[in-house]
Amino acid sequence: MQVDVYAVNIPEAARRLGLSARTVATLVARGHLMSRKVGRRRIIPVVALEAFVGTGRVGRPGATQEDSGSTR
Repeated sequence: MQVDVYAVNIPEAARRLGLSARTVATLVARGHLMSRKVGRRRIIPVVALEAFVGTGRVGRPGATQEDSGSTR
């Protein structure tokens, strides 16, 4: 049975991208990789990871999904 995963935490995003968790956290903090805060956790949509690999950047500097109001 395959389970679809729609969002991952920073360590899993780092593993999938082949980067360190610190680098992914920096990308999120600078707004280069979209994320969302859920309780005390920060999650990154899998589509944002795919878009980041395709374009090298998702979002705008200094913005997270909460700031922009985007649903993407």
